[in-house]
Amino acid sequence: MRKIYSKALDKNLEVSRIICKIEGKKPGPTIIFMGGIHGNEPSGVFALQQVFSEIKKKKKDIFGSLFALSGNLWALEKGVRYQKEDLNRLWTEDSIKKIIKSGNNQLSEDALQLKEIYKTLVAIIENHSPPFYFFDLHTTSGETIPFITVNDSLLNRKFTKQYPLPLVLGIEEYLEGPLLSYINELGYVAFGYEAGQHDALSAIENHVAFIYLSLYFSGVFKEKDPAFYQYFEVLAKSSIHRIHFYEIFFRYQILPREHFKMQPGFVNFQPVKKDQVVAFSNNKKIKAIKTGKLFMPLYQGQGEDGFFLIKRVPKIFLKISSVLRRVRFDKLLPLLPGVSWASGTKNALLVNKKIAWLFAREFFHLLGYRSKQVNKTHLLVKNREEAAKYEDYKNEKWLN
Repeated sequence: MRKIYSKALDKNLEVSRIICKIEGKKPGPTIIFMGGIHGNEPSGVFALQQVFSEIKKKKKDIFGSLFALSGNLWALEKGVRYQKEDLNRLWTEDSIKKIIKSGNNQLSEDALQLKEIYKTLVAIIENHSPPFYFFDLHTTSGETIPFITVNDSLLNRKFTKQYPLPLVLGIEEYLEGPLLSYINELGYVAFGYEAGQHDALSAIENHVAFIYLSLYFSGVFKEKDPAFYQYFEVLAKSSIHRIHFYEIFFRYQILPREHFKMQPGFVNFQPVKKDQVVAFSNNKKIKAIKTGKLFMPLYQGQGEDGFFLIKRVPKIFLKISSVLRRVRFDKLLPLLPGVSWASGTKNALLVNKKIAWLFAREFFHLLGYRSKQVNKTHLLVKNREEAAKYEDYKNEKWLN
């Protein structure tokens, strides 16, 4: 057991890896919530403890199995983001294999946490039935309205459209090794929810509303009662003019030993103009490369993501994208010059930038491919649709 503290509530809470679990009396989905994968974000842990306690107390009829997990317990106890390595950047296939094979005395506290979480997730998946839903609960260092970050698959898009919240696509293109990208590559519905500023009481309230709505949307609660509309309104009132899909088009990465400082006063989704000063690096001005909206400005000591820039995705783009992905238009891509399958699994493409320069990133985004730089001449563009377990969700109301 670890003792964690909420500044918002001025309250301590003792938790272990599994904060709480509830087994329904009737078959249904398997739900996994994760809170506190960053140790300076305890809001989700406190909200999970509250909601699961209320469900048990009220003896509500539920379908399926519910799990509330804590993230970086070591960091949560210390009240810091992580010890040596960001736990939410370690979930690559190579990193996981290396950590699982290593002795505990060879690992950092953050890697030890991954090892425990990985074993817990594997046990849940092996011993419970689909469909599986994974929700990663977060808060931000700066002020923000609640929003969802979504790896770009049609399953994720379809499910998250149920929430009255802004939906931000494409974060997997800029981050290496987040937990949700690993889960998405297994084919399951998985996405992140940001509830507000780390120490704001409203963030806990927003987390509680999100958790309850997720249970309704995933079919854990079969009937929508007055509580559903209450929680829906909690989230809707903060986002009424921003309920759209957005896409990240720029990330400012902080380099080792760089002294980075955001310009004070920025909030999430704040419009910025091209060449507007938004931060400083070693006392030099950092300007926005294009007009857009500022996303997740960094106002904390740890982390390498200075800020992102996002833009709204037109509805017609989303509709065309959906059609092209369903007919598997991407299977024709290797016929294009400079494009080939990266491996026999046919879930990633190798793109020669010198030959295929005319195919903009937006073209690959349309078909569900997000790019990673391999070297100066090639990009690796990877598709989420190939792995998606549509069969597991075919009977879900939200998909039909």
